[in-house]
Amino acid sequence: MPPSPARPRPDEYADFYETYIAAVEGPLLEALEHDSGEWRDLLASVPPGLEGHRYAPGKWSIREVVGHVVDAERMFSVRAMAFARGDRSHFPSFDENAYAAASGAQRRPLANLAEELAAVRRSTLLLLNSFEDETWDRRGTAAGYEFTVRSLAWIMAGHSRHHRGVVVERYLER
Repeated sequence: MPPSPARPRPDEYADFYETYIAAVEGPLLEALEHDSGEWRDLLASVPPGLEGHRYAPGKWSIREVVGHVVDAERMFSVRAMAFARGDRSHFPSFDENAYAAASGAQRRPLANLAEELAAVRRSTLLLLNSFEDETWDRRGTAAGYEFTVRSLAWIMAGHSRHHRGVVVERYLER
């Protein structure tokens, strides 16, 4: 595995992503690998009766949370790939609630969503491991903010960790 990129500086991402970046422990690529295993074990432990559970009205089910993590990782990965390749297009934001509603995740078995999450993460790691050192500093614009490739990778890791924590705290710990 190539060396992980350094933690991004505040000028490499929008301020509201700071909590995700701060949540990542250890080298980035190792953290993503570890997170993948944590998701696998967590989702395998969810009782079938809780897959569609919502902890409060208007909140996503566990299935929808996993679907959201998949969607977000794909979006961040596409942006990272585009910026790594020098694409100067502006990438719009995405409405995570509209995506969740249209995803069909609520009708899919959690095991299927877990398999998709693992495949997306594997793809993300293959992409990130392909980057040369200078690639991590490349910049692009998404949702009206400038990001580096490095910051998008760290955001993916922190976003995933955040939502894994939500599943544990809000759905499984009672």
